[in-house]
Amino acid sequence: MKDNVIITCAVTGSGDTYGKHPDLPVTPEQIANSAIEAARAGACVVHLHVRDPESGRGSREPALFKETVERIRDSGVDVILNLTAGMGGDLTLGPPENPGDFDMSESDLAPALERLAHVEETKPEICTLDCGTMNFGDGNLLMINTPPLLRETAKRIKELGVKPEIEVFELGHLWLAKQLVGEGLIESPPLFQLCLGIPYGAEANTTAMKAMVDQLPDGALWAGFGIGRTQMQMVAQAALLGGNVRVGLEDNLYLERGVFATNAQLVEKARNLLELMGTTIATTTQARQQLGL
Repeated sequence: MKDNVIITCAVTGSGDTYGKHPDLPVTPEQIANSAIEAARAGACVVHLHVRDPESGRGSREPALFKETVERIRDSGVDVILNLTAGMGGDLTLGPPENPGDFDMSESDLAPALERLAHVEETKPEICTLDCGTMNFGDGNLLMINTPPLLRETAKRIKELGVKPEIEVFELGHLWLAKQLVGEGLIESPPLFQLCLGIPYGAEANTTAMKAMVDQLPDGALWAGFGIGRTQMQMVAQAALLGGNVRVGLEDNLYLERGVFATNAQLVEKARNLLELMGTTIATTTQARQQLGL
């Protein structure tokens, strides 16, 4: 089991959770305040998406990221900022009888470097690199990240001096990520996030997580999470397998059945679970040392 576990809090995400939680952080102020509360509860990394303040939908607007990041930095709370760079890869196909009739109102396909505009402007310590293409959910939505696009994105992230957190949703993504590491586009040691339970990638269970861990390159840094009711189960599993953990409202809205959570409460629950298992929780300074930031 890993000692000195890093807790990441994924604060709000970009999924269709707006309206499903009475206090989901939506505005830059709300997202920043929730991130600060999570950091004070024990998260040393906050993973940030932003949302359109009017509609609540996920956004790539650099100005929203800039305001959110500035609010966190101005608070004086020492926390590692991990910004998503996964937006801009959504393609919604048409119905089965005409899949080429793309639903562009539900699609967002952007050039590789445009997806990094907010990273260029805010210079976080970490940003994500979603390393593959997959069915995303039970509808016609595809997450599109082709090898040429990922090579261009990884190259620019490296030039910016930002550490990529490689998000992998199934074993094929991990295979592609190792190829990028081998090509020198991602510096060693690489940092992975094992994303479990999203239909239809890897399931959130012991077998799937261990299979992915067993395929990580030597010396890799990693964390893992499960969505929904598997969130705390995968916290325990990741720590037992030697990894770090992630919780937060991006992945799970509930503290327990029928009880809505805050990000700080989810961090506190994960922290208590890990400490009961006999491990310690990393400080932000220790996390930077572990991650080579």
